[in-house]
Amino acid sequence: MEVRYTDVDYLVFSDAASLVVAGKSPYKRSTYRYSPLIAFLLAPNSFIHPSWGKFLFSASDLLVGYFIRTILKLRGVPENLCIYSVIVWLFNPFTFTIGTRGNCEPIVCAIILWIIICLMRGNLCQGAIWYGLVVHMRIYPIIYALPIVIILDPCHFHPGRNPAIVDWSSREAKSRVITGTTKFVDLHQLRVLFSSMCTRTRILFGLISATIFFFFTGIFFYLYEWEFLHEALLYHLTRTDPRHNFSIYFYHIYLNYERDFSISEKLISFLPQLTVQLVLIFRFAQDLPFCFFVQTVAFVAFNKVITAQYFVWFFCLLPLILPWSKMKLKWEGILCILFWMGAQTHWLFWGYMLEFKGKQVFLQLWAASLLFFAANTYVMITIILRHTYSPVFNRIVPTRSRKTK
Repeated sequence: MEVRYTDVDYLVFSDAASLVVAGKSPYKRSTYRYSPLIAFLLAPNSFIHPSWGKFLFSASDLLVGYFIRTILKLRGVPENLCIYSVIVWLFNPFTFTIGTRGNCEPIVCAIILWIIICLMRGNLCQGAIWYGLVVHMRIYPIIYALPIVIILDPCHFHPGRNPAIVDWSSREAKSRVITGTTKFVDLHQLRVLFSSMCTRTRILFGLISATIFFFFTGIFFYLYEWEFLHEALLYHLTRTDPRHNFSIYFYHIYLNYERDFSISEKLISFLPQLTVQLVLIFRFAQDLPFCFFVQTVAFVAFNKVITAQYFVWFFCLLPLILPWSKMKLKWEGILCILFWMGAQTHWLFWGYMLEFKGKQVFLQLWAASLLFFAANTYVMITIILRHTYSPVFNRIVPTRSRKTK
């Protein structure tokens, strides 16, 4: 086919894996900008079958569906709603083609959902280990650090006790659960939060996850030196991409691609991202899956480089929020789907004209990027307004405090 089904990244993974099997650096393969862990996972491509990685990614895709159901059952969601939510992931043509085309994102999605499960079950050490690992593999989950720190409140986690999860069936009875009118954390709450930040639970989670992150980073730095550090980590902080990029920054990057951007220019695009992230975190942190979802949508929409694989990052979180949404599929839901898909299809048309037909359609492609940004923003705001805010954990009052009262 003119547009090949197998993702270009899969060819990059396979080449890097063959280099690792040969005892060489995976970074000898140009454009390999991932952790060496992915190349090691795909090593069987060289001696079992070239499609080993696709089977691995597709298995991770199915595992994500299982984890979605597990999280919803832990929150007491009825079976029929669990099934509908899992269907949104498993039978979404966009998501299952990602794994079968050979993209590694389903593995990352599975780990993130497993971290949520660990937190809900009170397995904080295990959750911290996986969090350190996933940040090493793909740097973007670092955005979840602050909401995780906030959720590790002493009112939720006590030694020797599992956190009390708010049951789905009681969501309407909770006076603090108000659709579309949740309040920001006020200044007093912020002072309390920061003054009590250094709790045993938070310190332990941070130390374990940081240890795992630096352990793998240190090993691969020892093996592959600065080439690993630049390609796998630092490159993504200052990345500029003038091709197949949905971002609103695309045209500026294209016009200035021949010159070297200063560090300040490369980093300034993070300011809108940072602002939006902080607003969303301080408003929705207690409703952890929903916070992760809106964070990820905003992070992708405001990023200076956006490729199609990034959409999987929030698609795996979408089923976790559907039982708490008051949005009706008819008509508002259909409108959001059509607007988002239409804006993406419009962009893909101009992207095809540029990359496959060689047409000079850079302005049209930039206009399509602006429209796609508007679609992402509209859909995110609509979802927020139709969401029933529901904290994951009940506050646990210590026994001594009860007696005092």
